[in-house]
Amino acid sequence: MGWNSSHDDDVLVVGLGRFGAAAALELRRLGHKVTAIEKDGFLAEKFLGRLSHVIHGDASDVQVIRDAKAGRFEKAVVAIGSSVEASVLACANLADANVPDIWGKALSPEHARILERIGVHHIVRPEADTGRRVAHLLGGRMQEYIEFDDGFAIVKMRPPTEAIGFTLEQSAIRSKYGVTIVGVKAPGEDFTYAVPSTKVSAHDTLIVSGPTTLIERLASRP
Repeated sequence: MGWNSSHDDDVLVVGLGRFGAAAALELRRLGHKVTAIEKDGFLAEKFLGRLSHVIHGDASDVQVIRDAKAGRFEKAVVAIGSSVEASVLACANLADANVPDIWGKALSPEHARILERIGVHHIVRPEADTGRRVAHLLGGRMQEYIEFDDGFAIVKMRPPTEAIGFTLEQSAIRSKYGVTIVGVKAPGEDFTYAVPSTKVSAHDTLIVSGPTTLIERLASRP
């Protein structure tokens, strides 16, 4: 889904522990408006001014979710790490508020199964999914995001409009953006290494490598 309409870039993050804080701050850096709900007053205060809006409250309480007008958010991340019960209740409240895209952090396979049953769309396992990585995937175009320590990343992403219908040589993505298209995968076909004559279609998945900041620039293109 796109991020161009008025509220599309508004994200709700529930829980500002290590994972939630990393996701919230990275989403903010990527240009999204981030509202956070955190029940620990000290933590909530710590993030005042660093996010668009911080609500001190317990998201497992349906009234807190209603007061936050959660239904207006296109996307929400439930990053509660201390209690399975609090996580499940918060996710259920967001599902009831008809948030169309809910990402929930699961502490165990059992927790993941419960979240799936109550309507969470994306299950995040924190050993594999850092908060920063989820922030990138949430933006829509990127499907996989692996960042290495030196600011270099490899991503799977949908092609930008300017590449569709052209060969890699014609669209000149590398010279324009400073990133390398390593491979292209058409639906139902095997991954193929990219060469200058590789033609990109709208349904292809691109494997792109390069400096994180330059990949972000490409991913933010329409």
